[in-house]
Amino acid sequence: MAGKVDSGAQSAGVPQESTRVEYGKALAELGGENPDIVVLDADLSGSTQTSRFAKLYPERFFNVGIAEQDLMGTAAGLAVGGKIPFASTFAIFAAGRAWEQIRQTIAYGHLNVKIVASHGGLTVGEDGGSHQALEDLALMRVLPNMVVLVPADGPETRAMVRWAAAYDGPVYIRTSRLPFPVLHSPEHQFRLGQGTILREGTEVTLAGIGLMVHHCLKAARHLEAEGISARVLNLSCLKPLDWELVVDSARRTGALVTVEEHLVTGGLGSAVSEVLTDMYPAPLERLGVKDIFGQSGKPEELLKHYGLTPEDIVKAAKRAMRRKQGRPAS
Repeated sequence: MAGKVDSGAQSAGVPQESTRVEYGKALAELGGENPDIVVLDADLSGSTQTSRFAKLYPERFFNVGIAEQDLMGTAAGLAVGGKIPFASTFAIFAAGRAWEQIRQTIAYGHLNVKIVASHGGLTVGEDGGSHQALEDLALMRVLPNMVVLVPADGPETRAMVRWAAAYDGPVYIRTSRLPFPVLHSPEHQFRLGQGTILREGTEVTLAGIGLMVHHCLKAARHLEAEGISARVLNLSCLKPLDWELVVDSARRTGALVTVEEHLVTGGLGSAVSEVLTDMYPAPLERLGVKDIFGQSGKPEELLKHYGLTPEDIVKAAKRAMRRKQGRPAS
């Protein structure tokens, strides 16, 4: 547990780290520890940060060019040959353009390939809707054998990458363009299928993933000022989801809100609602992008436009609590 840290994407005075940069740093460290690690990129190594590995170990770095299907196919072949491939490009291309290759070779064959996709979610910002991956988590979560992870800060990114290198099987990790406030200690350890309680509360649960974890913490502080106690979860391991923590939170607080930089279908909100439907029905408000593509704008403008600010989370929490009490949500 990281402790009761309150922060948001723009928190002043809080150290910030970019998850994609920390991925590049972790990869470079692992390269010196394990000669079986190889890295592939689709001509975006400066943005994905795999260039850090390439400078140190050029003989183990492969730029396949703008050919994402080849990226995944080559990574699969290297895994069959006993290597541990890390394949990176933007999330919109990794999960979308190469989905069939990921399904047919990597996931179907349970191959030891790590897909680390950067620039996920709305906060790609001015790159616009064509480059904002809002469906990638759904596309990866539906694949059997695939582990799906979204770190909330730098330490969690480094821990996930190190864990993925030791895990025998396919893994998808989504990193982001923007730096996030640091929540976890430098010694943070990642555990598969385990969520984290960042703040205890009794009246409503706020569950986030990636950048939205920070907005959930900020929303919890706003709620506390109004006398409302909110529990905050970091569900960075989307698949397998920590269903025990979800059910426990539903029992303790009786109402939940999920928040994600993703479509409301197929991602965190869907995963949590599936658990609640099967095991412990409770009012759930899902915040995300609602069946529409993104558009160009500054990250903070987009999050406001699509209802993903701390203020929006506060409103959703109150709706969930009204439903818990048997009252209309609005």
